[in-house]
Amino acid sequence: MQIGVLQYRFDERVKDLLDFNIYLDISNEVKFAWKIQRDMADRGHSIESIKASIDYIDPQKQYANVVIDMLPTQLIPEEKVLRVRLIMKEEVDHFSPVYLFDEGSTISWIPCGRKLTCSYPGIKFAYGPDSYFRNEVSIVEMDGQFDRLDELIYVESHLSNLSTKFYGEVTQQMLKHSDFPGSNNGTGLFQTIVGLKIRDLYEQITTTKTSASQEATKAQEISH
Repeated sequence: MQIGVLQYRFDERVKDLLDFNIYLDISNEVKFAWKIQRDMADRGHSIESIKASIDYIDPQKQYANVVIDMLPTQLIPEEKVLRVRLIMKEEVDHFSPVYLFDEGSTISWIPCGRKLTCSYPGIKFAYGPDSYFRNEVSIVEMDGQFDRLDELIYVESHLSNLSTKFYGEVTQQMLKHSDFPGSNNGTGLFQTIVGLKIRDLYEQITTTKTSASQEATKAQEISH
């Protein structure tokens, strides 16, 4: 199985060989600030070359099966808090989009309370169907950040189609990598979920190919 991360330049021939494509997207305002810091300050690039690279890369997201979209928060005007969307294309072989509460519904959920500790400005989730580059998609969104990762199990229990192998696996993985960048917000949560989905994709595709190979071998043996 071939997985592609559509973030940098690609060859059309390579793209056609991929079984599944992921695009890590960052809003222009956040992306521009980050790239200036990295490419201009650390690598000596010009403003013009940074703008050109953004313009070249951005259209690639239309080919992705999954997009992790990082945006400024809508909770408060604070750049350090992110609103992150998990955009999942419908009707992709071996892939079932994650949903919150009720598949196909439009949901807005503030989980802060007795079961989830939230410092100001809190956490807000959303879910619903949408259209993205003329493709039907499902979107799960998280705005804000977690105070305690061990309480993530409460959120995980309301998400379905996670492709986990046991209850609490997403929370376990988040706790295991709690020192990773974005581990307390939607970037870490959704990358963890996508990682589990890729594992499931791999297992489904390899099982299908193995079964097809075995059937072909049996057919050959019968014909001889």
